Amino acid sequence: MNAPAELAKVLATAPDATHGYKSFTLGSFTFRRDEYFAHISWKTRDGRPLSHTMDAGNFLRALMRDVAWGFFYGWVNFDHVLGTVNKYTSVDLYAGSYNATMKEAGVDLLENFPTEQIRATFEQMLDDWTNASFDPFSAPQETGTPYGRKNGNNTAKITRERELAKRCVGMKGDLPLRTDARGAPINRAFADVPQNEPELHPEPGFENEVHAFNLFGFLSRSQVTWNPSFTSVVKYSFMCPTTEEHILPIIHGNDRVEWFFQMCDEIHWDCADKNTGKPLARVIMKAGDMAAMPAYCRHQGYSPKRSMLLVWENGSPTLVYEIEKGQSPEVPVKF
Repeated sequence: MNAPAELAKVLATAPDATHGYKSFTLGSFTFRRDEYFAHISWKTRDGRPLSHTMDAGNFLRALMRDVAWGFFYGWVNFDHVLGTVNKYTSVDLYAGSYNATMKEAGVDLLENFPTEQIRATFEQMLDDWTNASFDPFSAPQETGTPYGRKNGNNTAKITRERELAKRCVGMKGDLPLRTDARGAPINRAFADVPQNEPELHPEPGFENEVHAFNLFGFLSRSQVTWNPSFTSVVKYSFMCPTTEEHILPIIHGNDRVEWFFQMCDEIHWDCADKNTGKPLARVIMKAGDMAAMPAYCRHQGYSPKRSMLLVWENGSPTLVYEIEKGQSPEVPVKF
């Protein structure tokens, strides 16, 4: 569906004469970048001007996920100051609202925007600020530099669509497998992953009901990092595997329980309180480990080498409201 014209309109300046990037305004927030940094400014609750600075590469990697995920389930913290909260018909944009120190000092700001408006602004910002040599979806070893003056764009890479199976990858009418015919090469880190597919012998008449595929082989051909896509869907049960390398570019705050199954190698997780940022746990997951992130936490992962992670999501559209009302638990199990 196309956004209404008044919501899709993006407030942007002409390119800066020095470095070539546009600046963007969304409500009380202003976003500008230079050759190295993204700068976000706003006015505090008592009217004082305040600003926050992020590394341009880190900002673009976080912005890429927020755009590609449709603002995801709950909180997408770009860092300890800036982020968004998905309200599912609208999105909160905040600076310092979930940082205990800034909140206590009264220098935070939170504003709510229709999803179409913030999406259009973020999409245009991402397109303008991403140079031709940089892919914010790729691991650092697989892409060029995000720095320097404006130099073209990389629209094709930043407009990749998430692969969202309706039933299961490879089933009739669903996502095809990543085969050589699709032009998806095996990633450099997974050269040793077997590519043979399971052998199936369904009874006549059940060919479209019985299915299996090589998930490791499928993921070995993923060319993006930290981008969970649906590979199987059963009602609201979504299996969302992904390949991870380097650092999760956002700090994800949960609005529901999220399950992790480490399928190979390892990821180190820093977990903290969702509302204040107070540290809660340090979790090191190795191949075969399972963990659950409660609905009250935020987490950021570090993958020393490219790994495979299976994320299980409960995609129920009512779950977040049930948790808010105390009708569903914030934790996966109580002992």
